[in-house]
Amino acid sequence: LTFEQMLEESLKTIHTGEVIEGTVIDVKPDEAILNIGYKSDGILTRSEYTNEPNVDLTTVLKPGDKMEVKVVKVNDGEGQVILSYKRLAADRGNKRLEEAFENHEVLTAKVSQVLDGGLSVIVDEARIFIPASLVSDVYEKDLSKYADKEIEFVITEFNPRRRRIIGDRKQLLVEKKLEQQKELFAKIKVGDVMEGTVKNVTDFGAFIDLGGADGLLHISEMSWGRVENPKKVFKPGDVVKAFIKDISGTKIALSMKFEDENPWKDAATKFAVGNVVTGKVARMTDFGAFVELEKGVDALLHVSQISKDHIEKPSDVLKVGDEVTAKIVDFNEADKKISLSIRALLAPEPAEKKEEASKDDDADVVSVDIDAVIAAEDTKEE
Repeated sequence: LTFEQMLEESLKTIHTGEVIEGTVIDVKPDEAILNIGYKSDGILTRSEYTNEPNVDLTTVLKPGDKMEVKVVKVNDGEGQVILSYKRLAADRGNKRLEEAFENHEVLTAKVSQVLDGGLSVIVDEARIFIPASLVSDVYEKDLSKYADKEIEFVITEFNPRRRRIIGDRKQLLVEKKLEQQKELFAKIKVGDVMEGTVKNVTDFGAFIDLGGADGLLHISEMSWGRVENPKKVFKPGDVVKAFIKDISGTKIALSMKFEDENPWKDAATKFAVGNVVTGKVARMTDFGAFVELEKGVDALLHVSQISKDHIEKPSDVLKVGDEVTAKIVDFNEADKKISLSIRALLAPEPAEKKEEASKDDDADVVSVDIDAVIAAEDTKEE
């Protein structure tokens, strides 16, 4: 035998698909050369090392490293042996995922790709797809925020032959929230002050995440004053403090109308009959103007009490935002009603005119159901 023949017989034989051990003898950014004990060295390209894009092989391999690889092709046409590390890892990864699938194990992995229909994650070079509908327990149109983030999930479908391995993150979130909800309801009661995060804002109120359950902060409970539009007061992400007004099953009603901030608390003294007050016109009707004396306290200035002269409607002489000074002529604390009069501050008329003016005036004090008026105005606006 020639020397070459004896050398060839001393070397092992290899086959496509076989798992062999090799030693790294040279590394470049995009490929590594391995001594595999065969007549030709093996080539391990970057794309056959990992599914991660743009990995510099010199940062993960060095000469002398021993590693197991899978033979992809014994002869690529140029006498070179093509090797793969990721395919071997994927085979082992599939075994790992099969066990996780059977044991309902919770896995953690970094999102490798954000796709149109969901997320792709890789565990030991085995790829798992998480459909958009199983990414979260709420609808999310844009999944880009998950890029490169580590997430937890479970395997709900495992079919490697069809390359179909499906992950589910949603069920973990649902289970976690149910547990948090159970813990929350076990410790809260009516009257408790809670801190939460605004989750969603609607025309009728805001939903507050209390950590396990959402509470509804109705528009009527947002302030002692009048709130025209909740979206101008709150936005998602705001942290608010409110107290539990009512608990009905799994529904929680919240309020920010704290009693120590009740503007009617000392109203009997501040707004006693005869006091002169200043406020701003907040709303207008055909029969009068509502004047905000302070946040949460509105008083009615009837059209007949605006001037000694005859006025058809308040808008003829007043507009929203005008500051007016008037005398309190009626105070009803139980019904939270206050009546004002500018006329009462004006100089008395000459005696000969009083008799004529009295024919046009019903009384200095006008009784109007403010709650009914506000309700009627709200219905009209809707």
